[in-house]
Amino acid sequence: MHLKRWITGLAALPFLIWLISKGGCFVFAVVISIVSVIALWEYYKIVLDSAKRHRTDFIPLLSYLIGLIIIWAVYGKFSDIVPALIAFNLVVSGMISLLKFAADKDAPWLVAKQIMGLIYIPLFLSYLVLIRNGQDGILWIYFLLVVVFAGDIGALYVGSFLGKHKLCPAVSPGKTIEGSVGGLIVNLGAGALFKYFFLPAYSWRLSLLFFISVGIAGQIGDLFESELKRSAGIKDSGGILPGHGGILDRIDALLFAAPVAWFFREYLF
Repeated sequence: MHLKRWITGLAALPFLIWLISKGGCFVFAVVISIVSVIALWEYYKIVLDSAKRHRTDFIPLLSYLIGLIIIWAVYGKFSDIVPALIAFNLVVSGMISLLKFAADKDAPWLVAKQIMGLIYIPLFLSYLVLIRNGQDGILWIYFLLVVVFAGDIGALYVGSFLGKHKLCPAVSPGKTIEGSVGGLIVNLGAGALFKYFFLPAYSWRLSLLFFISVGIAGQIGDLFESELKRSAGIKDSGGILPGHGGILDRIDALLFAAPVAWFFREYLF
C-alpha cells in the first residue's frame, strides 16, 4: 500500500508543480472546480444511503451548481456574495424538501447534509483560489502544501513505527498520539525549511504558530473525514488514486487547513 501511495504521489507531482507554477490562476480555478465536483460526489457516496444515491435528487445536484458558482465568484473577486449564495442554496433546498417531505421524511436531513457538503468542500476549496490569487500566491500555495503533506507523511510513518497509544480509536483505530505528535514535528521542520529558503522576511514566532495551527487543522480534517466514513461503514471515499483512495481521502487535511492558512496570510503575516 505504501508503494502505491508513493508511486501515485510521485506521478502526480509534475502536474501539481506545473499547475501551481505555470498553469495560471484561471487553470488553477478550473482544476479546483473539477476536484470540487469529484469530492462532492464522493461525499454524497459516504453520507447518503445507496437508494438515495442512485436516484436523481435535486437537493444534492443544487450543491454542485452553487459550489461551482462559489469557486468562480471567489476567482472573480466577488467573495462578498458567497454568504448570499449559501443563503440562497438553503432557501431553494428547503423549498424542495417541503415538496419531498410527504414521500421522504428524511428530506430535512438531506438538506442538512447538503449544506454541510457545500461548506466542507467547495467553500473550503475556494480558500485555495483566494490564496493563489493573492500576493505571493504561488509561494503560499507551495507553503501550505509542503506543511500539510509533510505532516501527513510524518504522522503516517511515525505512527506506523512508534505508535502505541490510540489518538481517537472510535473514529480511526489506526491513528496514534505518537503519529499525531510526529506529524506536528514534521509540520514544523518542513515549514521551517520552506520559510528559511523562500520567505525569510516572515517572523519566526508567527511562522511557528502558523505551522502548528495548519498541522492541527489538517489532522482534524483527516479525522473528520474518517468520522464520516466510519459512520457509513466504508474504508475509502473512492478508488481514483491508488494507495490513497478517493480525492476526498487525499484532500481531507487540506480542506480544513486552507481557511487557516488564508487567515494567517490575510490578517497576520
